[in-house]
Amino acid sequence: MTRAAYYLGERTFAVRESEPVPPGPGEVRIDVAYTGICGTDLHILHGAMDHRVRTPGVIGHEMSGRIAELGQDVAGLSVGDPVTVMPLEWCGRCPACRTGNSHICHRLNFVGIDSTGSMQRSWTVSTRIVVPLPAGLPLRHAALIEPTAVAVHDVRRSRLTAGEHAVVIGAGPVGLLIGKVAQAAGASVTVVELDPRRRSVAERIGLSAVDPAAVDLPALVQDTTDGAGAEVVFEVSGSAAGVRTATDLLAVRGRLVVVAIHPAPREVDLHRVFWRELEMIGVRVYQREDYVEAARLVHQGLVPADALISRVVPLDDVAEAFAALESGGDVKVLLDCGGEA
Repeated sequence: MTRAAYYLGERTFAVRESEPVPPGPGEVRIDVAYTGICGTDLHILHGAMDHRVRTPGVIGHEMSGRIAELGQDVAGLSVGDPVTVMPLEWCGRCPACRTGNSHICHRLNFVGIDSTGSMQRSWTVSTRIVVPLPAGLPLRHAALIEPTAVAVHDVRRSRLTAGEHAVVIGAGPVGLLIGKVAQAAGASVTVVELDPRRRSVAERIGLSAVDPAAVDLPALVQDTTDGAGAEVVFEVSGSAAGVRTATDLLAVRGRLVVVAIHPAPREVDLHRVFWRELEMIGVRVYQREDYVEAARLVHQGLVPADALISRVVPLDDVAEAFAALESGGDVKVLLDCGGEA
């Protein structure tokens, strides 16, 4: 027997015994070490995704672990290998898949939301979504690869280059990771955040952070860039004010990258878009190359995992873990599903 945290609906989880699922052909069973809790998981807790999540069901998609069992016809993987999972299953037939954009498949199955996820000690998945980990990477740190891959994809889509200036609006976990990935790419980075706790975390991991309520932000960016403006602005706050501010900060032919999921339509200064020939770029999830690069950045310490992981909670205390993240005082909370063993 093994254990799993089941989402029951109505803001409730229950940890129960369950039978491990034997791997079929082309599958592996993973002993899950850690699973991170993210904003999407909080949305599930709040009932906002009940139309997608079956109850009772196991959610979770930011994970690390070791292969425990191989199904038939599995090559290139061995029992004991450290791995993570890129939680996207695509159809291979829709227009997005046919044009090489399977990560935004029209029928995308986001594993851990639309199907069974990793908040359990034993998880069986297709080898198609398994990503081997670099040797020596702690499994605790490897649980950050999924959100780091989000940041890698966002920075790659922005076409940010060394020497450019990037502004990140919003210093939640993804905003902080975008800041570090942009910094690793050689950019100068300014993080904009109202919350003093989040600004403190940004400063602690080596990012310059400002309070937009305390400074004239457009003037600050103008001064920082010798009057040019920022080449890239990442809107990660999900707020109407963030969108309005973003276009004011961009240089001629600057790129606005819409990272946050905005729950309602937002006003955009289209005259500014016209006047400065601005670009607006949508970003969503990641591709395998983003996962590989994210693993490298975490492994090399360019993403400061220990500074971002604020709490590790046993799987049996899943309700405590969600309460901690919901309170707003933690950056990244991990569930210990089996640890490093």
